[in-house]
Amino acid sequence: MPLLEVRNVTKIFPLGESAWGGGAKGEVRALDDVSLDIHAGETLGLVGESGSGKTTLGRVILRLIEPTSGAVRFAESVDVLSASATQMRRLRRDMQIIFQDPFGSLDPRMKVREVLAEPAQIHRARMGRDEPAALTPAELLRAVGMDESALERYPHEFSGGQRQRIGIARALALRPRFIVADEPVSALDVSVGAQIVNLMAQLQRDFKLTYLFISHSMPVVRYLATRIAVMYRGKIVEVGTTEQMTTRAAHPYTQSLLAATPELAESKN
Repeated sequence: MPLLEVRNVTKIFPLGESAWGGGAKGEVRALDDVSLDIHAGETLGLVGESGSGKTTLGRVILRLIEPTSGAVRFAESVDVLSASATQMRRLRRDMQIIFQDPFGSLDPRMKVREVLAEPAQIHRARMGRDEPAALTPAELLRAVGMDESALERYPHEFSGGQRQRIGIARALALRPRFIVADEPVSALDVSVGAQIVNLMAQLQRDFKLTYLFISHSMPVVRYLATRIAVMYRGKIVEVGTTEQMTTRAAHPYTQSLLAATPELAESKN
């Protein structure tokens, strides 16, 4: 059985009220009957151009955005999208997110120690004795390759790559099984982004993680992903292994993504 099952998920955003009082101007179908599976231990790369619905899907899966319809089942448990508040508190320990913006995702008023301790403080009273203890801030920093001296500093004192490492450390605090990585390297320099991707690959091995890795970059997804799903205008248009999708893509949109990346276009020929 898949670790995560997404079934027929649709998300419609209204465009707002008409200036003449005639009701809504229209709607945007950000997700259109999306279904996919993610298996334990794999990285599913979700790729597509800006506005294709990738981030919306990631946030609906974690129920950070409420869908219009559909179902998401995690670890053969309850439907995430209809779970009670109590059930969601338990699920959120297993399902975490790494945000795209390392500058906006950390509270500038909190020291790194406070940022990394906060998840355990929120969930400690609800964690059962049979569950693994949350990682300490020092353990989390070591896991992402940072020195403990960072604990008493504030986010603005770090580079973008270091901030993203802190964001990754925070996502690991409760020992989750599944992480949505929402374009975690798109705001970073290429060399720094490569270091973060390598770090995520190492953490996946160390912590037995499963990723939904969202990106607009085929080369990045090819490096990290086990399988690739291609999204276009709110729909999943093609899914396959990384090798299939980078050498024998069938959908014209996938082919256009590959053609736009010279090194991938050459490897296909």
